[in-house]
Amino acid sequence: MASAPRIFQLVGTCNNYHWGKKGRNSLAARMCEKATPTGFEIIDDEPYSEMWFGDYPDFPGRVAETGEPLGDYLGKHKEELLGAKIVKDFDAQLPFLPKILSIAKALPLQIHPNKQLSERLHQKQPDKFTDPNHKPEIAIALSRFEVFAGWKRVSHISPLFKNPALAQFVPSGTGEWTNDTLRQVVRKLLKADEETVMTVENEIARLSKNDLRKAIGEDYMADLIPRLQMEYGSTDPGTLVALLCMNFLVLEPGEALYIPADGIHAYLSGDIVECMARSNNVLNVGFCPPADRDNADLFTEMLTFGPDTRGDITLPRQKSDAGLKGRTSVYQPPIREFDMLRIDLGPDEDEEIQALEGPGIAIVTRGTGILHGNDEEIAVKEADILYVAPQVQTEWRTSSDLQVHMAVSGLQ
Repeated sequence: MASAPRIFQLVGTCNNYHWGKKGRNSLAARMCEKATPTGFEIIDDEPYSEMWFGDYPDFPGRVAETGEPLGDYLGKHKEELLGAKIVKDFDAQLPFLPKILSIAKALPLQIHPNKQLSERLHQKQPDKFTDPNHKPEIAIALSRFEVFAGWKRVSHISPLFKNPALAQFVPSGTGEWTNDTLRQVVRKLLKADEETVMTVENEIARLSKNDLRKAIGEDYMADLIPRLQMEYGSTDPGTLVALLCMNFLVLEPGEALYIPADGIHAYLSGDIVECMARSNNVLNVGFCPPADRDNADLFTEMLTFGPDTRGDITLPRQKSDAGLKGRTSVYQPPIREFDMLRIDLGPDEDEEIQALEGPGIAIVTRGTGILHGNDEEIAVKEADILYVAPQVQTEWRTSSDLQVHMAVSGLQ
């Protein structure tokens, strides 16, 4: 069998979940259109939610030259394109799954099962839980990005539940709130009947910004609740859990967050680069039709609690030693599967990325330039996706400007 090129171009696959931005408002769609040589056409009133460009079979990245799914191609050239460590430690599959997301309205309120639960669910329901892996993930904002993630301090949650409409969800005899109190409250909220949910949501909607500032020092609920009710109606329990119990964050371009396995979250709006461990397992309980909601008892059983201030949730961008000329930064989540490099170049600048033990997938998120590596030169532009094999040093340069996000394995 002929050896594989060490650097080659990929194209992504777009999907059409209802929460995606429509038509050309969707960055994911525009990138699919620019990167795909097979005539991808954007339909104005169609939602385009994600562009995937990893080896996961649901919406696979493909080798641009042949259209072959990336997973099939990697399977033929495991040692060359994945490296010995990935073959040994990750069953000869990419340990990460990168995406572009374009979000117009809230994604389902969700957690991703941990490794132990994923294995169990995959055995019982392989059609729904299609792999046995966990799914910690990062999200890097390319535009203003709104998200619910993690838990507020209980000192911010408990005052709201003194409202008579909400007191019914607090276990009798509760004094000082604990994590177990919060777990029980969330379970009761998720299992409430539609009439109760509607009554409570309407009660919250009557609270003024001044009332909210006095009670918990925050007033964003007054703006968000009519918006969420417009998107998902007044009977979705996800609205109650998110508004009452979770952190609401707004990230600006370049800021990022980390969602651990079992970390509760719901993305609300914006364009992001997302990367996760290689999995598509999810448990949804809100911001979706009742038929699409998973078991509330299982969901709340798996919830984890910890320090969830903004500083705990956000992921800093730091200088990376992988960039030999100092123009590369890194988002480094506390997991072994991947890191995300970001290369930023101005006019007539260049950067060299050292050879890594594992593979990388890079996407050009702004500008134009040249990629040099393994005695090849490739002209690159926004939306181009490049696969870089292990042990290949690359050089990126531009005469104008260039921004690249690159998921890599082998930094840690």
